[in-house]
Amino acid sequence: MPRLTFGAWVEDAVDWLQSNLTWIFDFIKTVLGGMYDGVNAVLSGGEPLLMAGILAVIAFWLRGIVPAALTFVGFALIDSLDLWDEAMATLSLVVVAAVITIVIAVPMGIWAARNSRVSAALRPVLDVMQTMPAFVYLIPGVMFFGVGVTPGVIATIVFAMPPGVRMTELGIRQVDGELVEAAAAFGTTPKHTLTRVQLPLALPTIMAGINQVIMLALSMVVIGGMAGAGGLGEKVYAAITQLQVGLAAESGIAVVILAMYLDRMTGALNERVSPLGRRAAAKAAAGARKLRFTHYKPGTAVAMTGVIVLALVAGGLNIAGSAGSGGAQAGGTDVGKGQKINMGYIPWDEGIASTFLWKEILEQRGFETGMTQLDAGPLYSGVARGDVDFQTDSWLPTTHKDYWDKYSDQLDDMGAWYGPTSLELTVPSYVKGIDSLEDLKGQGKKFDGKIIGIESSAGMMGTLNKKVLKDYGLDGEYKVVSSSTSSMLAELNRSIQKKEPVVVTLWSPHWAYDKYDLKKLKDPKGAWGKGEQVHTVAHKGFAKKSPAVAKWLKDFKLSEKQLTSLENEIQNAGEGKEQDGVRAWLKKNPGLVDKLAPVPGGAKKQGKDAGKTVNLGYFPWDEAIASTYLWENMLEDRGYKTSVKQLDPGPLYTGLSQGQLDVQFDSWLPTTHKEYWERYKDKLTDLGSWYGPTSLELTVPSYVKGIDSLEDLKGQGKKFGNKIIGIESSAGMMGILNDKVLKAYGLDGEYKVVSSSTSSMLAELNRSIQKKEPVVTTLWSPHWAYAKHDLKKLKDPKGAWGKGDEIHTVAKKDFAKDFPELTGWLKDFKLTDAQLSSLEAEIQKGGAGNEKESARHWMDANPDVIDKLAPVKG
Repeated sequence: MPRLTFGAWVEDAVDWLQSNLTWIFDFIKTVLGGMYDGVNAVLSGGEPLLMAGILAVIAFWLRGIVPAALTFVGFALIDSLDLWDEAMATLSLVVVAAVITIVIAVPMGIWAARNSRVSAALRPVLDVMQTMPAFVYLIPGVMFFGVGVTPGVIATIVFAMPPGVRMTELGIRQVDGELVEAAAAFGTTPKHTLTRVQLPLALPTIMAGINQVIMLALSMVVIGGMAGAGGLGEKVYAAITQLQVGLAAESGIAVVILAMYLDRMTGALNERVSPLGRRAAAKAAAGARKLRFTHYKPGTAVAMTGVIVLALVAGGLNIAGSAGSGGAQAGGTDVGKGQKINMGYIPWDEGIASTFLWKEILEQRGFETGMTQLDAGPLYSGVARGDVDFQTDSWLPTTHKDYWDKYSDQLDDMGAWYGPTSLELTVPSYVKGIDSLEDLKGQGKKFDGKIIGIESSAGMMGTLNKKVLKDYGLDGEYKVVSSSTSSMLAELNRSIQKKEPVVVTLWSPHWAYDKYDLKKLKDPKGAWGKGEQVHTVAHKGFAKKSPAVAKWLKDFKLSEKQLTSLENEIQNAGEGKEQDGVRAWLKKNPGLVDKLAPVPGGAKKQGKDAGKTVNLGYFPWDEAIASTYLWENMLEDRGYKTSVKQLDPGPLYTGLSQGQLDVQFDSWLPTTHKEYWERYKDKLTDLGSWYGPTSLELTVPSYVKGIDSLEDLKGQGKKFGNKIIGIESSAGMMGILNDKVLKAYGLDGEYKVVSSSTSSMLAELNRSIQKKEPVVTTLWSPHWAYAKHDLKKLKDPKGAWGKGDEIHTVAKKDFAKDFPELTGWLKDFKLTDAQLSSLEAEIQKGGAGNEKESARHWMDANPDVIDKLAPVKG
C-alpha cells in the first residue's frame, strides 16, 4: 500500500486557512475574548467570600441547606489556598465554552432527532470529535488563534459538544410515539409538538447531556492550560512539568471542588426546570419525616433576592476598593504589589514607634499591612507560628531571654536596630551641679528626699533600690516613690513647668528626651549594669516570603535622636493617631523612607518605555525559568508592565511568530531548537546569545578523588557500582552517552547507564553526597546543581559529547520597533555560569510558586545587576 500523506494534507489546509481567513480568526478571537473578559470580571470582581456566598445561595435554591453550606466551605477552601483568581478564571472559561456549546448542540440534536439523514451525517463527525485525543484540539487552536484563552475555548467547545448533541437527540427519540401521534391528531403543529410535548418529556435526558457538556468542558479547560489558557489549568500544568507535588495537589483540589459544584448544580437544575423533576422533588420532600428543614429549598424569587443583595454588596465593596486604591505607587516604588505583611508589637514606646513607622514605609512601598498589639508571650508565640511576620521590639540578650530560648528554632534574628539601651536617673538640665549619680549625695533636701519611680514591679525599680542607691550611698538619704510610668512622667512635666528640681527614673530610648531638655546622670560605677540591644525578630521563612522587606529590616537602624523624636511625635498625635504622627515625623525627615527601604536594584530609575507591557514566554527549563523571572523583576523595576506565560516550545515559538508573545530567553541554537528556528525565523528576531556554550557532561562529587576526566573512569567501575545514573531514556544526551561517549572511552562493557528521570537522577546525586558515596551522573551546563553541590565536570579530551549550543534571546519580528530601549538591553544581556547557576539555585530553594520572589531575593544579593543589565542614563 502506498503511504497516504494525510498529515501533509492537513498541514496544507491549515496553512491555507492561516493565509486566507485570518480576519475570521481575529473576529472569533475578539468575540470569545470579550465574552471571557466579561464573565471573569463578574466572577473575580467581588470579595471571594461574598462570591462564595452567592454560589452557596444558588446551591440552596437547587439542592437545599446542607449542599449550600458545603458549597461555601469548598469555595472558602479555594480562597484559603490562594487559588481564587485561578478558580474563577477556570469557571469563566467553563461558562463561556459551555454556553456556546449548549447553544449549538441542543438545536443540532433536535435537528438530528427529526431528520434521519442529518443524524446519519452527524454520527461519524461526533465519533471523531469524541474519540480524538483532547490534546490534538489544542494544536489548530494555537495555530489559528495564538496562545491564550481563545484556543482553550475553541478546543473545549469541540471536545464537549458530542454528548450535548447525542443526549438531546436520544431524549427526543425516546418520547413515546403515541403521544406525538395524539398531539398531531388533536391538530398540534409540529412546532408546538416539539415545544409542548417532546422537549418537556425529553428534558431530563437533555439536562443529563448538558451536565456532561459542562463536565467535559471543565476537563478540557484544565488541559487548555498547556496553550496558555490560564486559570487552574496553568497551575496544574506548571506543577506537572516541574514535578511539584504540593502545587499539583492544591490545584487538583480546587478543580475537584469546581467539578463537584458544577456536577451537582446542573444535575439538580433538572428538578427546577422539568415538570417530572419538580414532581419527584415534591414527593421526596413530602415523604421526609425527620429533619424536614434539610429538604427546604427557597423559591426562585427568594433565592434571586439573596443573590442580588450579595451581588450588590460585592459590587459596592469592589467600587469602594477601587476608589480606595487610587493612591497607586509612583514609579518603581510598588515593591509589595499588595502582599500582606502582618506585624505585632508590645505596647512599649519604642515598639509602637518602630512598628507604625514600618507600617507607613511598607504601605508606601505597595504592601498591605496588618497590625496586632500583644503581650510579649503571645507575640513571640505568634511570630514563631507565622501568624505574625515580624516584630521590632526584642530586647536581647537579657529582657526577652526566656522567649528567645523557647522559640529561637522558629525565629530569625534580623539584627539590632537600636542600642545599647540604658537605665538611668534623670534631672532637668536647669538643675545645675547634678551631672552624675555621685553628685546626688548630700543633695537630698533639694529634691525633697525623693526619687520619682515607676511601677514597683518593674525590674529597674529593684535594681535601683538594691544596687544603685547602695553603691552611691543614697539609700538613707532618698526614698524611691513607686507610682506608674504615666504618674512619673506627669510629675516630671509638672516640675519642669514650675522649674522645680526633680529626679526621676527613666530609660533610653524614651520620647521624654526629645520633649524636654534633660540630663542623664552618669553612672561611673556601672551600678545599672550593661544595656541591651533592641532587635527585629521574624518567623523562619520570612526572608523567603518577602526578601526585600527582610533586607530592609536587616539594615534598619535608628539613632537615639531619631527614635526619641519619633516617639515624641507619636505622643503629640495622640492615641489612635500613631500613623499620623509617623507621617508628620517623616515630613520632618525627608529622604528617610528611601534610606530605610531602598527600592531594590535602583528600581526608581524609570526606563524610556516605562508603561509598556512586555509579554514574556518560557518553557519549564531551569535556565528559562530563571532568566524569565529575573527580567520580569527588572522590567517592573524600570516601570514596564509584564505578563508571563509557561508553554511548550512549539506553542511558544508559534506565539512569538504571531506576535502573541514578545520575547523568550531560552532558544538553544544552532542545534536543539533548529527545527523551530528554521520554521519561524522569517517572523522572529534573534537578539543574540546571553549564555554559552552549553555542555553535556558526566559529573562526580568533588570528594571523589582521582576522577577528573572521562578517561579516569576506565577500570574504576566497582567504585561506582558499575553504574552511571542517567535521566529519561528518550533524552538526546542519553543516546549520545550510550552510542558515542562510552565507546570513545572504552566504558561500554564496564558501566551500565541507568535510565531514570531528571528528578530521580538529582535525588540519587543528593543522597550520595549526603552519605559521601561515590556516584557518577549525567548533567549539563547550565544547571543549578553546580551551585548547590561541590561537583566536578569530567573533562572530555576526545570531544565525544560534541559542541554545545548557545542560549539566545528570541523575540517577535517587530520587537525592536516596539521596544527600542529593551532591545538594547537584551542585545547586551549576559550571565556568567556562576551567576546563572546561583540564580537557578535560589529559585530551587524558594520552591514552586515563588519564582518571582526568589529571583528578587537573588537580585537583592546582587544589587548592581539591574544597573548593569538594564542601564538608564540620567
